[in-house]
Amino acid sequence: MPPTPLTPTQFHALLPYILPRSPAGRQIGDLRARMDAIFALSCTSAPWRALPPEHGKPDTLSRYFRRLTHAGLWEKLLLAIKDNEPNHPLNQIAPLIFRACRRAIRLRGLRLIALIRRLGFLPALNGPPDKIPNPDLSEKVRAIRLPSSKTFLDHARACLVLTEALRHLHRLAGGVLHLTRKQRLGWS
Repeated sequence: MPPTPLTPTQFHALLPYILPRSPAGRQIGDLRARMDAIFALSCTSAPWRALPPEHGKPDTLSRYFRRLTHAGLWEKLLLAIKDNEPNHPLNQIAPLIFRACRRAIRLRGLRLIALIRRLGFLPALNGPPDKIPNPDLSEKVRAIRLPSSKTFLDHARACLVLTEALRHLHRLAGGVLHLTRKQRLGWS
């Protein structure tokens, strides 16, 4: 999805999640411009320093993004997208929110990955789903049942097969240690 400025209805749907909870502290500049800049940069693989000058200082914007991420904004938005009606304005900007979540995964880690997987928003992952860690794999392992065996040899074979399967599942749960740039950008 190409980065386009937020429409008034989209911004008003996003506003309850990004407004400060108390009037204390410095006033934040134009919230709409900041969110437009975050979404515009999220649609690229460029670093924060590559932000065009019309969006403001890159350090200010990256700091604001980090603060929003640590405050749990992206998790709240994902839950809101899951719970709202199909024609809600947040659904129109869901691809932009997913792209911002890809950057937020670096800061939030497995907690955000687990939430994304549970909600079924796989496009919000920062790589192919089979290469990203899967913290909920234990639910799948719990469903595995050992076959009943009559002889010791059958039992030994079943244990070897189970051990090999558990080794494979353990590798899947951890994901790939490092995704290549080609894999990561191919998923974008």
